[in-house]
Amino acid sequence: MTTNDQRPLGSPFSATSTAEAVTAGVDLSGRTAVVTGGSAGLGLETVRALSAAGARVIVPARRPDAARTALRDLDGCEVVPMDLTDLAGVRAAAARIAGTTDHVDLLFAVAGVMATPERRVGPGWEEQFAANHLGHFVLACELHPLLAARGARVVVNSSAGHALTDIRWHDPHFRSGYDKWLAYGQSKTANVLFAAHLDALGRADGVRAFALHPGKIITGLQRELTLREQIDRGWVDEHGTVVGADFKSPSQGAATGLWAATSPLLAGRGGLYLEDCDVARLAAPGDPMDDGGVRPYALDPDAAARLWDVSLAATGATPITG
Repeated sequence: MTTNDQRPLGSPFSATSTAEAVTAGVDLSGRTAVVTGGSAGLGLETVRALSAAGARVIVPARRPDAARTALRDLDGCEVVPMDLTDLAGVRAAAARIAGTTDHVDLLFAVAGVMATPERRVGPGWEEQFAANHLGHFVLACELHPLLAARGARVVVNSSAGHALTDIRWHDPHFRSGYDKWLAYGQSKTANVLFAAHLDALGRADGVRAFALHPGKIITGLQRELTLREQIDRGWVDEHGTVVGADFKSPSQGAATGLWAATSPLLAGRGGLYLEDCDVARLAAPGDPMDDGGVRPYALDPDAAARLWDVSLAATGATPITG
């Protein structure tokens, strides 16, 4: 992928398209999908659409009993215990998945946290970087033989929040002062760089990866923010009712990921950042975050390779040779 490829394709879908619209007529019979965060919010909408299209869906979940309850009415869904901040548990989940299938056709990295209070996990890692990036990094590495078996698509939920900051190479775990929004933004930049380098390494095996901004949606992702914070940002009113402009429903928020996973327009493509069911444009320096697009630093191949090496060293994940 080059930045010249980072431009809209003229998709028939848009910001208002729903998960149901994007997957109408799509037959995923015989396909296996893994969806993190698949028991709530955008992940649940994703699982519903995949199940309706005939896919077998495996949902790694931090609270497996609650996940089974949320998915009980859907066909072809299974739950595997997994906490993204527990890398031994991530490896165990990957091994458990490998014990039940010899291929994964679609991997959706939907789970995540946002603007959390300062928390440390593992060997003192900043929680948002660990949960949003490192956990998914290890899962994808461990599942790569299954992804390569039939040439999978990997879909990584990033955010317009990646515009808040590049990777803080000097202090990625905020050991010298914590800012919850910069930490979130860094983790979302990491998501884009991760997808870009996974695509570079995996394309020889037919594995193509995409990062995306799902749009502005009120889901459980905002659970760490007070009502006052959400009101002050213009998202909701005093009753918690969404009042912000251009907010999507959860089904609309899931649409871009499902488009990434199934659209024939993306055949032979990868390493791209998507929004509103199309390839996003490159943002110019100084563009407001709400104007959309992807910052060039989030697609820089040297930065993507550097982050990959840093993540390998930190986690001890199984290397992928491209």
